This record gives sequence, structure tokens and C-alpha cells, in this order.
Amino acid sequence: MLQIYARQADRFCLREISNPAIEQAISPALWYDLLSPTPEEVNEVEAALHLSIPSREEMEDIELSARLYQEDGAAFMTMTALTNLDGDEPTKMPITFILRGPTLVTVRYADAKPFATFCHRALRSNGHSYETGEDVMLGLIEAVIDRMADVLERLGNEIDGISHAIFRGKKAPSARKTRNLEAVIDQLGRKGDFLSGVRESLVSIARFVAYHAAAVEHPDRRPYKEVRQLVKLVQRDAVSLGDHAAFLSGKINFLLDATLGLINLEQNQIIKIFTVASVVFLPPTLVASAYGMNFELMPELQWQLGYPYAVGLMIFSALMPFLYFKRRGWV
Repeated sequence: MLQIYARQADRFCLREISNPAIEQAISPALWYDLLSPTPEEVNEVEAALHLSIPSREEMEDIELSARLYQEDGAAFMTMTALTNLDGDEPTKMPITFILRGPTLVTVRYADAKPFATFCHRALRSNGHSYETGEDVMLGLIEAVIDRMADVLERLGNEIDGISHAIFRGKKAPSARKTRNLEAVIDQLGRKGDFLSGVRESLVSIARFVAYHAAAVEHPDRRPYKEVRQLVKLVQRDAVSLGDHAAFLSGKINFLLDATLGLINLEQNQIIKIFTVASVVFLPPTLVASAYGMNFELMPELQWQLGYPYAVGLMIFSALMPFLYFKRRGWV
């Protein structure tokens, strides 16, 4: 799908598509948005701007030279974004920004919520602050960063909830508590994968903005100082969010180690119970074995109270080690 945005009568608006090449020659567009484009749509934009749009396979290359470069008088910049951020399994998606003079081209193969948010805000406010394609690009990056900030805030709250469940949860039987902790490990693993994707996206955005600040010449329609400040602000936001994501990742690692430690403690507690039980029942077993021997000269066998005596002796021999262990705090 191809959508073309331009300024008409000093307003940011969506232009009806007829022939992009002719329209670009008559009235240059600000933004060509290619969402899962067909080959025909790609060819139309290439003919209008006289450039070569990278394929999806080229966009997915991880080499820095394949993501940030200049060609045919245009700057090609690809970043890694995330979709399905409202779920637990976000999807990585490369987005390519092509800046040629006052015109911006975006190429993407999945719908991203920040793009829809930006378009809604720009069309509603008439887009007075979007005079060039660079302005549109920086607005899109800001929308992506705002979305990342919301996601990190949500992840932080969820991680705090997991921490509360681990350290201040209600007491439960050992078996149930162990199962609960195993479920916590699964949750922490999902949050860790989520944060890894967020950190990768933020790193790519920071590199994207740094390259744009260093290599791309700004158009003369806006003061260079103003654009420079905006670029620095976006770059600072990306770096600060990356630091926050790294903090949350460290917190997840701490909670994971703590959870594994608690599981080991629960298992050790179970083993300790079995060990104490076996030690407690060793003396009664010894007494029962002694009186189970078939010797004639055993005076207790002739007593009328011999059986209660043997039973009492077994109970006493079991209580003594139990009371000793309890006094030492072992049980």
C-alpha cells in the first residue's frame, strides 16, 4: 500500500494517488509511505524520486554499512522496530527511511502503531510543524520512542509485580510454592526476551539518529540550530530509554537468580525433612530389631508389661533426637 502526504494550502494532508512521478514534478510530496508495497508501487516511487529502494532482504541485513549509507544523493537509514507490543511476543521489523532533499520515503512490511499515531496527530493538527520530510522523519522517530517509553513503563510495573510475588507472596505448601516459582521463571524468561527486543530497537534508533546528525545535511527551510537541537533531544531520549531497559534487564537477572535460589531452598527443606525423619526413626528401628531376635534368655519376653515397655522405649528413642533437632533449630 502506498500513501502520499504533502502540504497543500499550508496544511499537512493525505494526497490522492494518481501518478507519483508527475505529481512529484509538479508539487513535491513530503512523505511516501510504503506499507508492504507491491512491485508496481515501488517502481512508481523510484521513478518519481530517481532512486533505488532496497528490498526486504536488503533491509534485514544487520551490517551497519547496509543499514546506514548514502546513494544517488539520498540518505538510506534502516532501524529495527517492534510490532505487537501489547502482547508478550513482539515481532522485530526493519523500517527504512530514505531522505532525499525535502522528501521522505518510508518502507515497512508490518503496520506499526507509532505510524498511525503520528498520522492521526499530524492530520488533526494540520501539521504546521512538518514542512520537510526530515520533520516528518523526526516526528515518526519521536512517536516510536514514546511508544517504547510506554512499553518500558508497563514492563517495569509487571516486573515489580513479579518481585512482590517472589519476596512477599503468601505462604503456601512447598510443592505448590515450587510450582508457583517455576511459573515465575517462565514469566521472567518472557519479559527478558521482550526487553532484549526493546534494547535492540533502541540501540538501532540511537545509531540511526547519530548517523543522521553527523552525515545528513539539513534543508535550509528551517534553522539548522533548531533541527540540531531536535535531533539531540531524540538521540538523548533513545539513549536514556536504552539505559532504563538495561536496568530492567539487570533486575530480571536478579529476580531469576533469586527465584532459582528460593527453589533450591524449598528442595533443600524437603530433603532436610526426609533426613530428620530417617534419623528420628533409626532408634525405634534398633529397639524393634533387638526385641525381634529369637533368643530364649531375654527376660523382657516373660514380663507381663514387656510389650508396653518395648513400645514406650521405641517412642522415647524417637522423641529424644526429634527434641534435640528442634532445640538446635534444625526443624
